[in-house]
Amino acid sequence: MSPFLTFPLFFFFLLLSYFHPLIASEPQFQTLNTNAQYSKFNPKLPLRTLSSSKRYEGSSDLVSLRYHMGPVLSSPINVYLIWYGKWAQPQKLLIKDFLLSISTPNAPSPSIADWWRTVSLYTDQTGANISRTLTIAGEYSDVRYSHGNQLTRLSVQEVIASAVRSAPLPVDHRKGIYLILTSEDVTMQDFCRAVCGFHYFTFPSMVGYTLPYAWIGNSGKQCPEVCAYPFAIPGYMAGGGPGALTPPNSDIGVDGMISVIAHELAELSSNPLVNAWYAGEDPTAPTEIGDLCEGLYGTGGGGGYIGQVTKDGSGRTFNLNGRNGRKFLVQWIWSPVLKACAGPNAMD
Repeated sequence: MSPFLTFPLFFFFLLLSYFHPLIASEPQFQTLNTNAQYSKFNPKLPLRTLSSSKRYEGSSDLVSLRYHMGPVLSSPINVYLIWYGKWAQPQKLLIKDFLLSISTPNAPSPSIADWWRTVSLYTDQTGANISRTLTIAGEYSDVRYSHGNQLTRLSVQEVIASAVRSAPLPVDHRKGIYLILTSEDVTMQDFCRAVCGFHYFTFPSMVGYTLPYAWIGNSGKQCPEVCAYPFAIPGYMAGGGPGALTPPNSDIGVDGMISVIAHELAELSSNPLVNAWYAGEDPTAPTEIGDLCEGLYGTGGGGGYIGQVTKDGSGRTFNLNGRNGRKFLVQWIWSPVLKACAGPNAMD
């Protein structure tokens, strides 16, 4: 998600969805094919208020994605994780398995590594592609909430500064990106109201260096119906579709968080200094490669449908496979080749 979220298009897309000619006549979900272990379905869910301003429902003539000559993450990517607050070990392992799945080529198809191939299609001005190699190069746990449990866009940079100044994490300004992951009891400026995650770069005056980073919060207790969608939906929308979907790893907050991590990681890689790949004329409010496909997870998405996804025998919903047998539900990414949203689980 871009550093600043604007809402001018919200009413347009709200009206577009409201007057969509198929909504009134389509069933609540479409079963596409089934077998003994998995079923494919395309659930119709209410549109989220937060994401409506970023929802483009596949390819669109309304937005022109352009390259603005800045760098992309073309070198092997070193990820530095800052666990802010209290995190259970299984939650950490789940998130790390997702991140490491990006460079795991032998997971069953469609896989997270397959999904990242779309991200890797983006290049810089030399023709160098975004790297397909990602490593977790370091971790730091701030269990004492050193900057409180109410963070702002500015104070989150102080969290990074603390991590690098006390030397648990190195300053890696060539290949490093820093992910600040806050636990479910930590609030963030605009969290739930306007953002579920964001990326930017640190100010030398704050940290001493310019370092690309992203923040993502665990919304499990604060606003799962907003930031863990479609695993939770607002109560007032309960009659508008089949209901919330079951998360693939039985953790609404973290499973929902992973799709936001994927969104921010794709945008951080293709627009780390907010001067590379984005649409629009204002770099302070860019529409990026994840924003263009917000809410789309499979073929047939749009008009209230998230697209064809898979449901296992226990009812858990996913669209991609990862390492260690993990399964994830991750949104699609805008393809610079297809000029449309794309994912490896596409049926066409």
